[in-house]
Amino acid sequence: MIETEWTNTRKRRDRLHIMAEVLVVARDGTLKTQIMYKANLSFAQLREYLSLLLELGLLKIIKTNQKTIYKTTHKGIEYLKSYDEIRVLLEKEEKNVKRNSLIYLTKSAW
Repeated sequence: MIETEWTNTRKRRDRLHIMAEVLVVARDGTLKTQIMYKANLSFAQLREYLSLLLELGLLKIIKTNQKTIYKTTHKGIEYLKSYDEIRVLLEKEEKNVKRNSLIYLTKSAW
């Protein structure tokens, strides 16, 4: 699904991309350490992103049996859908720009 496409298309991730990765990892509920490893974050980064996502209501905490589970909220799922739509639009635009540049270069070579 989304996570492999996102991870393979970028070398340097921006803030919105990292937020999306955390939300994908936490979609079904998971522990903090799993988010850290699967989203490839340092502990300091993890704390920052968890705090932000909780504050925005994109992530929620579920306490069970002395464990803290992080789970993506409905609002977080909506964020993922919107993020994916924007990513697809940008990729299409990038392809159009490359194609138009190639056409221009080909014509100018005549």
